[in-house]
Amino acid sequence: MDISNLSFTELVALKGDVENEIKRRESEEKSKAKKQIIELAKAYGLSVEEVLGKVGATVRKPVEAKYRHPENAELTWTGRGRKPVWVQELLNAGKTLEDLAI
Repeated sequence: MDISNLSFTELVALKGDVENEIKRRESEEKSKAKKQIIELAKAYGLSVEEVLGKVGATVRKPVEAKYRHPENAELTWTGRGRKPVWVQELLNAGKTLEDLAI
């Protein structure tokens, strides 16, 4: 197709037609790919969720606390990350982590 002989308005119209065709074909290609993925998963006895890793994902159990405030049992610390302010204050006051261990 020789586009050098087209007028400006014809080129603009052609551009719109090309963009619309690209969108239509993109939609078709995605639909085909989706069907192929589903068929391939079924051939191996898998669901799409299993392939994507959504089914059977392990849920992490919260880490249990290792240290507790001697006077306020609601204040606990797992021993991971930065020391809470209350732990640091007790350590500065002469306590040890063994004193705070649960």
